[in-house]
Amino acid sequence: MNTISISKDIEPLSEFRKKSADFIKRLKKEKQPIILTQHGKSAAVLMDVTEYERFSKKLELLEDLLEAKQQAEKGETYTMDEARERIEKHLSKWK
Repeated sequence: MNTISISKDIEPLSEFRKKSADFIKRLKKEKQPIILTQHGKSAAVLMDVTEYERFSKKLELLEDLLEAKQQAEKGETYTMDEARERIEKHLSKWK
């Protein structure tokens, strides 16, 4: 996912209503989210399903890493074997 382009990736909801099939084709081709506006203000984000799934998995991983960092700072650690088992369990979600 690239940086949002103000001139290209922000569209009024009225345009989406008129050309929704074209928007879906664009999402599938470019994999770039589209921001929809309503009355000049941001209202929704359209994303390709595959990109959304990838984004969600990355976010989940980042949240897990942040939690691990906080646990380590509190001294809540695991043995090497316990850590390996937890990592393997987590990675099996990504296959």
